[in-house]
Amino acid sequence: MLKTGRAHTESLRDGRTVFIDGRRVDDVTCDPAFANAVNSIASLYDLVNSAEHVDRMTYALDDGRRANRIWQLPHTYNDLVERRHALEALSEMTGGFIGRGPDHVGSCIAGLHMGRDVFEAYDRKRATAVSDYYTFARDNDIYLTYALINPQADRSKSASEQSTEFLAAGVVDRDARGITIRGAKMLATGAVFANEIFVTCIQPLRPGDEKYAVSFVVPMNTPGLKVLSRKSYEESAASVFDSPLAARFDENDAVIYFDDVLVPWERVFVDSNLEMCQKQFHATPAHVYQNYQSMIRLTVKLRFLLGLARRAAETNGILGLPPVREMLGQLAAETAMVDALVVAMEAKGMMQGAYYIPDRHTLYAAQVLTQQLYPKVAHTLREITGGGMIAQPSSYLDFGNPEIAEYIDATQQSPVSDAHDKVKFYKLAWDAVGSEFGSRHTQYEMFYAGAMFVTKAHSFRTYDWERATGLVDSMLGSYDLPADAPTVALKAVAVNAR
Repeated sequence: MLKTGRAHTESLRDGRTVFIDGRRVDDVTCDPAFANAVNSIASLYDLVNSAEHVDRMTYALDDGRRANRIWQLPHTYNDLVERRHALEALSEMTGGFIGRGPDHVGSCIAGLHMGRDVFEAYDRKRATAVSDYYTFARDNDIYLTYALINPQADRSKSASEQSTEFLAAGVVDRDARGITIRGAKMLATGAVFANEIFVTCIQPLRPGDEKYAVSFVVPMNTPGLKVLSRKSYEESAASVFDSPLAARFDENDAVIYFDDVLVPWERVFVDSNLEMCQKQFHATPAHVYQNYQSMIRLTVKLRFLLGLARRAAETNGILGLPPVREMLGQLAAETAMVDALVVAMEAKGMMQGAYYIPDRHTLYAAQVLTQQLYPKVAHTLREITGGGMIAQPSSYLDFGNPEIAEYIDATQQSPVSDAHDKVKFYKLAWDAVGSEFGSRHTQYEMFYAGAMFVTKAHSFRTYDWERATGLVDSMLGSYDLPADAPTVALKAVAVNAR
């Protein structure tokens, strides 16, 4: 039921096909491109499995067994808050830098299950597949990732209009066993470390794209499934001291290629249905529940960056300067705003069937604001640190040379720390926002929820416009021309509402 870190590590030795740097990886758990991140993921499972954290990190099932809170289905406001405390603890283990840990897509699968009635209206067999899979994933504490986006090619054309029929993953065949998938999907962040992958299309599809309108889950070692990894920042790190985040928390991103992969019917949730591909996210709690998890993680990450900014000011001896305190005060206000929005999602939540779901519009408002906020926070941290982040020793090896170490001690001075601690801090700050790893995280936080026009559209779609315009109508209805005002007959002119 509750998986240990060692058990998860062993589960990754399953013969999966992962490619990086022109080679196939034999064992991701000990490969220099991935081993430290595997250990970091394992530590998340050990936290959940630890006896001292059992009440915070797990919940009781009806039969008395305990399960990881990432799978909890909230029936009340208190359920939601208790689950949030567990998700915060997971994010605090990595400073929020593992964006697609087990709790993210786990939240999505739980949301699909909570919306079983939507699947029932579509196809009862597919509804059973969703609920059976949720139970399987919960009982085995499965770590899932997902791939929801078609590869970028000619973005002015739909999936069926691309020059290659199966550029995007689609159904090439179906029989009594299931559907056969050919083509690619992105962006499978965390795929190297996951047990299984949820594959579908969150982008709107057009008539003619039916073969790409699928939704299914398969194990990462399924025959024909290929993981095409990007560069490993972990492998490029000289040491944990030099790259404390990249060396341990590089969750990796990948393109997934399906080389005629057979998906059994019991793992198929949607089969060639354009409408249901969208409904699975927006008519069920899935989209809200998975992104609510993301906002919980992001509150932790922003809190971490705010801590870096404060520590940088202390290290440089500039905390007392009014302009610096103003910058930190602004960051503190913005970080508190995001934290408050998460609390507001819960407080304004509502029942959807038997389940208590976070408020949709507050969630989407938070996503719109944080997509703009994250790069701003990173930039402010750069301003406060100045040249200190880049005026650092080349690597930890410099401390091992007495001659170089003497110069480090002479030049890396601070009113609050010795040279060793100052270098250690600045390498952490650089890794967070300045390194290739840090730059990737800025890109991730700006686009993991979709381009800004997507999140703004969600905000527009879910806002209570009737209440807002009702206030306008009420005010307009409260006055008119004075009774004794001279009037002139006006010709009615129809004006299109904009």
